[in-house]
Amino acid sequence: MTKLETMNSKNQEAPSTEGHCQYQSTIDGLRLSLNEALIGKSDIVELVLACVLSRGHILFDDLPGLGKTTLAKAVARVIGGRFARVQCTPDLLPGDITGFNIFNQKSRGFEFREGPIFSDVLLADEINRATPRTQSALFEAMAERQVTIDNQTYPLSDSFIVIATQNPVESHGAFPLPEAQLDRFSMKLRIGYPDPSSELSMLAANVGPQEQNPTASKAIIDPAQLQLLQQHVAGVGVDVNVQRYLVDLATATRNHRDITLGLSPRGLLTWQRAAQAWAHLQRRDFVVPDDIQHVAGPILEVRLAVDIDSGPKIVKEILDSVPVPVLN
Repeated sequence: MTKLETMNSKNQEAPSTEGHCQYQSTIDGLRLSLNEALIGKSDIVELVLACVLSRGHILFDDLPGLGKTTLAKAVARVIGGRFARVQCTPDLLPGDITGFNIFNQKSRGFEFREGPIFSDVLLADEINRATPRTQSALFEAMAERQVTIDNQTYPLSDSFIVIATQNPVESHGAFPLPEAQLDRFSMKLRIGYPDPSSELSMLAANVGPQEQNPTASKAIIDPAQLQLLQQHVAGVGVDVNVQRYLVDLATATRNHRDITLGLSPRGLLTWQRAAQAWAHLQRRDFVVPDDIQHVAGPILEVRLAVDIDSGPKIVKEILDSVPVPVLN
């Protein structure tokens, strides 16, 4: 039996569904719409859902044309609320994202003009094309859901989510994201190429008059309902032995020979929240070690200073180095 399969037999045989029924139809609707937007990538859709339910920000890191922006826009549509998109370029200024104060000639005073960051879902397209100064405009917003401009602090939506995209291979005109920025993302997701049958379905769907898919365009949930669902997910139980397992895994990242920066306490909290969301998606109201391991790759690879090719191997080494607890 592998470590991924090791968990308490009672938990496997009798998963709890209490408290999930009222949310299940909503989650199924979100799942269906996102799978219609990006065909053949149900595994990625599940991780996106886990990220959204855990109030996390998402970084799509993949080659052009694989559906990063399509999926990001679909997430914004199904969540509803206010959506804003920023096309990141080297000449983009921090005020173009956060907003700025402007002098009103009539009132003879300064007025604050909100930027696109005052939304429920912010799509930062090709985020690594913005300069480090502009990227830093997102630091406070992503960590604290607020922005400070001219010594005045403005709260953001409680459901505020950043969905960013970047191309990992193109370096011309791009600026690597700093570690402080990466640590504020919950997951880094790579969509990858679809399988042949999914590509055939995509081609068939694009023959003839093109009409907007009404299901994909419909909001499944509004920000207030999303916040209630996120609060429910935050109540998913985490046994103290599972928490010790998480701490041991975090310590293993800090002692690994190939990792420059180990997992931060903020990253550890993000990992637990993502595992709670994954457990909820499995219709359980408690976290098991399997949940920790399922989300380990996207959680660790976005914040550990490792090479893109060696990331999965190092994550596996970390998981293999820590004994899996057996729950009572």
